Amino acid sequence: MHTAPIIIIFGTIVIALILALMSQRRKKMNLEQWSVGGRGFGVLFVFLLLAGEIYTTFTFLGGSGWAYGTGGPTAYILAYGAVAYLLSYFLLPPVWRFAKEHNLISQPDFFNKKFDSKWLGVLVALVGVVAIVPYLQSQMTGLGLIVETASYGAIHQSVAIGIAMLVLAFYVTISGIHGTAWTAVLKDITILTVVIIIGIALPMHVGGFHAMFTKINAEKPGFLTLGANGMGVPWFISTVALTGLGFYMWPHAFGAVYTAKHERVFRKNAIFLPLYQLILLFVFFAGFAAILIAPGLKNTNLALLVAVQKVFPGWMVGIIGGAGVLTAIVPGSLMLMSAGTLIAENIYRPIVGNASPKQVQMVARVMVWVVAAVTFLFSIHSNAAIVALLLMGYNFVSQFFPTVLLSLFARRSVSKAGAFSGILVGVAMVVYLTMTKQSLLFGLNSGFWALLLNFIVVLVVSAATRDVSRNEAASVAQV
Repeated sequence: MHTAPIIIIFGTIVIALILALMSQRRKKMNLEQWSVGGRGFGVLFVFLLLAGEIYTTFTFLGGSGWAYGTGGPTAYILAYGAVAYLLSYFLLPPVWRFAKEHNLISQPDFFNKKFDSKWLGVLVALVGVVAIVPYLQSQMTGLGLIVETASYGAIHQSVAIGIAMLVLAFYVTISGIHGTAWTAVLKDITILTVVIIIGIALPMHVGGFHAMFTKINAEKPGFLTLGANGMGVPWFISTVALTGLGFYMWPHAFGAVYTAKHERVFRKNAIFLPLYQLILLFVFFAGFAAILIAPGLKNTNLALLVAVQKVFPGWMVGIIGGAGVLTAIVPGSLMLMSAGTLIAENIYRPIVGNASPKQVQMVARVMVWVVAAVTFLFSIHSNAAIVALLLMGYNFVSQFFPTVLLSLFARRSVSKAGAFSGILVGVAMVVYLTMTKQSLLFGLNSGFWALLLNFIVVLVVSAATRDVSRNEAASVAQV
């Protein structure tokens, strides 16, 4: 039995728990401190929280798995983050200003305040929770694979996911976003080091970068270009646009914006975050090398870990597995906390009406455990690819983008009815296309079509309802 990897992986989890306990000392953990850190995070913590959206198990396993199984289309992962970071320079400062002015706690609070509609906030909260579950599931599926593979099968995937969900729920309940921020520091230092090592060592193991790509091209002509499985240039452009625009529409990413001390934080981050994307190349290199090191894998999510086992000693497998565990804990804790906050603040509070802050906070922490349990059940009964799960969630949250963009930069062009209708129609189209298993329409990502329809509905309905409001106002004035 390989004990070293197991000891290292569980040691990593214990360190994360210790950081969570330390982070909340001398803090009054009310809902604001728990969910947005008292709005006191500086450049480093905000940088790591927002960058945590890139370096997750999706990147660690999904990115390398797609390089292994899909080839050229994997480059979209490199592109969409850079698009999102460019957008953040202009989008996030006004979001932060509005949130600070109105003491917002969650993403639906933004819609509620902008349009004075608690039911619009409820709709956004429901869509957000539904989107978070598959994304969180992707993190837990990845974590389970990491622990099972790195322990050489000693710990079954479902057992690993169960332990992880218990640890994660306890971690979030205690420390909220403070624990996430502290652990993000450890996570990014570890994962960047590990990714660079394996991204160089695995290709060198098969003869170097040039030899690796030459062999892959010889064995699989066209594999390294766009066009595989219908994923051509139209798919690439539409998917990068969809995921780039939807990047900060995730409830946990949107809420992380509220934690900053000042809006300058986002402009500084926007300068350096695109460079951070370049480290993803090493993840892809590892996945491509795995094609030659461990050919014929049915589960492409295992490509990186199986290749690592074949090349590195057990203790190094443990370190890599521990780094992988951190890539699940940091974003996973943000998602769990956001889901609990959405349900308590934007569903429970509007329905109950007179709930006290203590009651809302209690409901938020209880719902962390409920969402963790639901995610656990989905994780052990689904074999969906990690990237597919992420894209499913992106199709949902990107439907918030038209309303957010217009409300910030063209407020008069969007009405309450327009915002509600656009989100509802966009989400309904995503559900229909998902149920009918239509991932591509005319070569474009189906979620992109839903986003375009959303934009049209927002503008048309807003124009119609704005005219009605003016007529009603004119009638009142005449009377």
